[in-house]
Amino acid sequence: MNTELITKTENFLKQKFDNGAYFKDHPDEKAYRLEHSYRVANIGKEIAEREGFDVTEMVMACLLHDVSYCEDFDDDGWKDHGRNAAKIARPFLLELGLPEDRVNDMCYGIAIHVDDEADFDGERTPFALSVGDADNIDRFDAYRIHEGLVFEKFLEKSFEEKVNFVNTRIEKLGKAMQMELGTKTAEKIWAERIAYYISFYEKLQKQFSNSTAIN
Repeated sequence: MNTELITKTENFLKQKFDNGAYFKDHPDEKAYRLEHSYRVANIGKEIAEREGFDVTEMVMACLLHDVSYCEDFDDDGWKDHGRNAAKIARPFLLELGLPEDRVNDMCYGIAIHVDDEADFDGERTPFALSVGDADNIDRFDAYRIHEGLVFEKFLEKSFEEKVNFVNTRIEKLGKAMQMELGTKTAEKIWAERIAYYISFYEKLQKQFSNSTAIN
């Protein structure tokens, strides 16, 4: 792993975030977005190591997958943030001297990670798909359980609403378990994360069943 290139990428990302218009208006979100980028990069690193991909390229692509959060978002900003991130990342990666074909693969992965669409030609290689896979995997971990419950205002719900929420979540997680990913490694990590989530909500479900009667 080329630590010099990765350090340059980290510095580039932090500089973009520090000077970003979006984060000037949303300062509370900057720390989370940087932390998320590091988590995605570490997941990508694990995938790359197991699958034999270039680890440096994967870590760099994952670090930059959300770099467009430095910009102001219009109404379609979230939907386009992968494609916009690729536009920001490409000149930086080329300036580092990386081969154009590898830069394109990295940028294609960045571009498609939101809605599976890019605005330039590229291939859905296992490497490119792994950028989005790493991003999706980070959506299912311990921190995101807390974040999700806070976002849904779980504690403000009635008991019946909580029960329905948990039952629905378990059903959706069962469907999510079947999602296809770009590599066997990503699929294994994904299955482990989804199983962890299901276990949490099933325990919560059992607590609810013990909360209103003697079973």
